[in-house]
Amino acid sequence: MNRQNRQELIVSGIHLELTPSLKIFVNEKSDRLFRHEERILRLRVELECDRKEKFGTRFKAKGHVTIHGPGLDASVESDECHKAVSLLVDKLDRMLCRRAQMFKVKRHYLHGVEFDAALPKAG
Repeated sequence: MNRQNRQELIVSGIHLELTPSLKIFVNEKSDRLFRHEERILRLRVELECDRKEKFGTRFKAKGHVTIHGPGLDASVESDECHKAVSLLVDKLDRMLCRRAQMFKVKRHYLHGVEFDAALPKAG
C-alpha cells in the first residue's frame, strides 16, 4: 500500500502566520507519529498565539488524530512555538503508544476458566 495517499497532515495557525520553515518543522516532527502508527488517517495541528500574554505561556498547540476507532486530542502550551510543537508530538506519541499497549493487553488477556468440580472445603 502507498502510505502517502492515505495519511493527511493539516497545519493551521490562529493569530499566527505560518512560515514555510514552521510548516516543514511540523511536518518533520509529525513523521514520527506516522512511522509509529500506520493506521493514522489524518493529523490536524492547530497553532495559536495569544497576543494578550506578554510573558509565560504564549503559544498553544492542539493536535487531533483521526484514526480507526476513537480519535485522540491533545493540547499543550509553551513560551515558544517550536517547543510547543515538540511537546505536542511527544504527548501524541505517548498517547498512541498507550493506546497500542491497551489493545495488546486486551487481545492477550486470559479469561478465567470455570471448573465443573467443586473446590475442597478447608477444614
